[in-house]
Amino acid sequence: MDMTTAAATVIVGVLSLIGTALGSWGGLKLMSYRIEQLEKKVEKHNNYAERIPIVEEQIKVINHRLEDLEKGVS
Repeated sequence: MDMTTAAATVIVGVLSLIGTALGSWGGLKLMSYRIEQLEKKVEKHNNYAERIPIVEEQIKVINHRLEDLEKGVS
């Protein structure tokens, strides 16, 4: 193996390493972005989950008031 072949091999190896590192870094950035978006969706969902029991209770109160009003009209 002569010097140019060895140098070419080293250059190809270094370029491959750089390409792999850049690809991994880009993949990590994409994964981080997607996790952040999922966290936002989960937070939004949790807000609804906390509010649903309150809304259900309010509906019960409204239904009782309607029944009382209907009894008063008849």
